[in-house]
Amino acid sequence: MRIVVLDGYTLNPGDLSWEKIQSLGGLTVHDRMSVDKTVEQAKGFDILLTNKAPVTREMIDQLPDLRYIGVLATGYNIVDVKAAAERGIPVTNIPVYGTYSVAQMVFSHLLNLCQHTAEHSASVFQGKWTASPDFCFWDFPLIELYGLTMGIIGLGRIGTATAGMAKAFGMNVIAYDPSLKNSPVPGVTLTSLETVFQTSDVVSLHCPLTESNREFVNAALIKQMKPGAFLINTSRGQLINESDLADALNNGTIAGAGLDVLSVEPPDPKNPLLSARNCTITPHISWATRAARKRLMEMTYDNLKAFLEGHPINIVNGL
Repeated sequence: MRIVVLDGYTLNPGDLSWEKIQSLGGLTVHDRMSVDKTVEQAKGFDILLTNKAPVTREMIDQLPDLRYIGVLATGYNIVDVKAAAERGIPVTNIPVYGTYSVAQMVFSHLLNLCQHTAEHSASVFQGKWTASPDFCFWDFPLIELYGLTMGIIGLGRIGTATAGMAKAFGMNVIAYDPSLKNSPVPGVTLTSLETVFQTSDVVSLHCPLTESNREFVNAALIKQMKPGAFLINTSRGQLINESDLADALNNGTIAGAGLDVLSVEPPDPKNPLLSARNCTITPHISWATRAARKRLMEMTYDNLKAFLEGHPINIVNGL
């Protein structure tokens, strides 16, 4: 059994071990993979593991030995799952490894927007506090979360964890999830998409990317938000029309945004959000705590072992 990892560096930059996966077969790990090299580097392998390196229909058609594709993440839109299914190749994902790490990043962005901790710390080291005539100062409005309303789009595992953290801060929580009839979280009210955007002080996105919701956060929806509201996205960048959001931030339609994902990663230097007002962006790292990556590695092993034993788990393409 031959196993190839197309882009292993972000999962394991050197602080974890591939040993358990290697115990299942001959293992080749590439740190990164360019699209034009994928077929060449994956030929002859039975098992293909990928994080963000795309696996297209054309690639699958040129890999006759391929028996299994494992996505080293929750989202699997980088794989043509239909083409894999037509070949009888199961595609698996890792659904639960980073729940609390991603929810934690939501509040990292939100607290930064509310307190501007880094900016205030920088001003202290620049000497502004030393020169202050008062015992304190602040360069930005300071916002208390207690009593504010968080609206969550998608009450899956991460959305549910985010709701729990919001309630711990004393926030009111409402949610929109078209797949649910009743809220699975006590004290969280399900309502319409429009109501979430109209009444929330913070809207946090926690839904998978589909063709039907691509760029659903657009100018029309953003205009319904409160002028003082924040938008947080730790899900997928393509859920937001980035030009519309940049315009809304620059025009003061909403107060700020915290983003861990963009539509193209790494971003084009001309992405309008890179110069938008009161927009904080982190480089898709909400998943990347060592604890989460360690769980991801363990679950990758579990998925592959189950497949080899004839009872595959976490299949996303119906096989």
